[in-house]
Amino acid sequence: MRVVGQNDKRWSRGGVRAGAAVLTLAALSPLAAGCGQDPTAPDPAGRQPLHAPPARALDSYATTLRAAHAARAAAAKSWGLERVPLTAPPAPREKPRISTRKGFEVDGHRELDLPPVFTTVPTEEKVVFLTIDDGAEKDPAFLRMMSELKIPYTAFLSDYVIKEDYGYFEKMRDRGVGLHNHTLNHPYLPGLSYTRQKREICGMQDVIEKRYGERPVLFRPPFGNYNKDTLRAAKSCGIEYAPLWNEEVFVDRWEYREWDRELHPGDIVLSHFRGRGDWKGTMPDMIRRFLDKVTAEGYAVGRLEDYL
Repeated sequence: MRVVGQNDKRWSRGGVRAGAAVLTLAALSPLAAGCGQDPTAPDPAGRQPLHAPPARALDSYATTLRAAHAARAAAAKSWGLERVPLTAPPAPREKPRISTRKGFEVDGHRELDLPPVFTTVPTEEKVVFLTIDDGAEKDPAFLRMMSELKIPYTAFLSDYVIKEDYGYFEKMRDRGVGLHNHTLNHPYLPGLSYTRQKREICGMQDVIEKRYGERPVLFRPPFGNYNKDTLRAAKSCGIEYAPLWNEEVFVDRWEYREWDRELHPGDIVLSHFRGRGDWKGTMPDMIRRFLDKVTAEGYAVGRLEDYL
């Protein structure tokens, strides 16, 4: 039986092209108003005439954009960031095809249509995804920081630590954060029978649905360790994807799966709900390290669920 874990670090070679989404006011204006033709005149082919938006509507939109950037800049300064975080591109209309990373398959993965296990989302946009595991630390400052900076992230929760304060994660959900499955008790799953693995995964599905109103479709195995029974159990519980990670960020350092020790478009970044009891700093300190690096390298932070 193959056990796959976070120490399986392989280099995947792929083309990387920087992509940037630039929103301009000019894009809002109809192109057909040129060539000396009255854009409001009836069209011989029976098409409806184009109408340019009122100038005051464009002015209002520009004012809204400026105000949003000013608020983001003020928040970045308030939280001690080196730069203003970049705004993520719009969610893709056509979702990328997610498949299991080479070397991370289990026997019969494709034949059994098991959830794909991946560390990077296929995209050419310079965007990365922040994911945070377990739920042990419940820092109100972290919630304020992420809300004020408008940084998306995805949480993978374990009941044995979140049950101390379910309300903290309810506030997170109300801010648009996806709450997903990290098992009831955070065990080493390959050491358990299929039945016990299913109890851990389906049990956490039930907790999240009961407490937060929605049954997750994402599951991350504790420690990144899984086997065929893990993915079979996850699928039976309604799981569609099993994202792992390509980098991990702490308060004082980064760790990398790839040999080049660099960020790549679409990379999933892992961190944990931790504070001074485990780290030499706080969750806001970790976010500061995370954002300073990704922003300096030209990356925005996207919402993982928007790409799945």
